[in-house]
Amino acid sequence: MPNFKITIEYDGSAYHGWQRQAADRTIQGEIENALMTMTGDSVTVTGSGRTDAGVHALNQAANFRCATSLTPEAFLKGLNSLLPEDIVITSCEVVPEKFHARYDVKSKVYHYRILNRLLPAAIYRQYAWHIRKKLDLSAMQEALCCIIGSHDFKAFEGSGSPRASTVRCILNADLVKTDNDYLVLKIEGDGFLKFMVRNIVGTLVDIGFDKITPDDFKQILVSKDRNLAGITAPAHGLFLMEVKY
Repeated sequence: MPNFKITIEYDGSAYHGWQRQAADRTIQGEIENALMTMTGDSVTVTGSGRTDAGVHALNQAANFRCATSLTPEAFLKGLNSLLPEDIVITSCEVVPEKFHARYDVKSKVYHYRILNRLLPAAIYRQYAWHIRKKLDLSAMQEALCCIIGSHDFKAFEGSGSPRASTVRCILNADLVKTDNDYLVLKIEGDGFLKFMVRNIVGTLVDIGFDKITPDDFKQILVSKDRNLAGITAPAHGLFLMEVKY
């Protein structure tokens, strides 16, 4: 049975996340519905991981197995003709039978966007967290140094998602300012806990507001206490940029 790998770009604004749900629209559900129309079979699509409601992706990865004579080119064309405009399959290929979109992941890259200026944006307003007060970029950048490497990120984990381990390895983390008043957190890790990136961002913003210091941020990480960390940043600023295998 052929094993197909697809890459998906989507605007998560209208969806309740990646994972299929009985009553709500999801990215996985829309793709599986389209595959049902194309093949007549119930096909399970396995994603590299879940994205939460409202989160976007430029390069989500997934695979599915299907007894079919359809080519990757046929799936690419057919799926894009059936899917809504805010979900696009950007590539489709046959991969080895044992390839698994979730278990074979080496690392993922996320970007979180903040618009840091007095005036909001009319265009792209659904793709960044608007913060009016000027943030202390250098202090926020300083704090990021302490999350590089393997750490227990329990202090930045959302509730309701128990894991065998809350230890993750962050390979790279940087906060950059663009020419048009956006701050972009770029973070790569071997895996992420539920809400982990958004909780890190919310805590970094507390540093940017001078509510806490970079040293406080380090102590929050060590404490493993979610109650000490900042708020969960809004979902619409988060993008899954790349999945590496």
